[in-house]
Amino acid sequence: MAEDQATAAMETSAVEKQPETTVAEAPTVTITKRMMVAIDESDSSFYALQWVIDHFSNLLMTTEAAEAEGGLLTLVHVQSPFHQFAAFPAGPGGATAAVYASSSMIESVKKAQQEASAALLSRALQMCRAKQIRTETLVLEGDAKDMICQAVEQMHVDLLVVGSRGLGKIKRAFIGSVSDYCAHHANCPILIVKPPKEITIK
Repeated sequence: MAEDQATAAMETSAVEKQPETTVAEAPTVTITKRMMVAIDESDSSFYALQWVIDHFSNLLMTTEAAEAEGGLLTLVHVQSPFHQFAAFPAGPGGATAAVYASSSMIESVKKAQQEASAALLSRALQMCRAKQIRTETLVLEGDAKDMICQAVEQMHVDLLVVGSRGLGKIKRAFIGSVSDYCAHHANCPILIVKPPKEITIK
């Protein structure tokens, strides 16, 4: 009996002396995917949006998993600024004349711009909602190239997607290309989606 008690005490002591083993939990990694698509009146921009929906919807869908990872698509549209006056040649010797817009004209133009922007973004939102894409909209005013790059930096965008309008060499030289400018100045990776030839704007 005494031997049995001694043996049990030794086993208990051996168990107590074993070091505790703890399993460290794997760190939680949050993948933030914030994408931005530039939308304008061109078919190429909507083709780019549809391309994003077709290829990245698994990262942007409104599921609990997607929300936990922070997947979000931002649709940005940039309105051209309205100038209240315009100067034009009025005679020999370089003389010019300026025409100032009335307040009612300014209000009419701004209202028309707002309605056009709302219509474009409404169409884009319908495309996203059809696939349950987490989406937000952003309307800016200014030069499209600069404003898009500024928004990318301020909103910490992970991927910028723009359509390629297929401008000819002359138009590209005079007005520049938004996609080319963003490719060199945007503070994030950029994806330029080239549409099929049948909808490319020359």
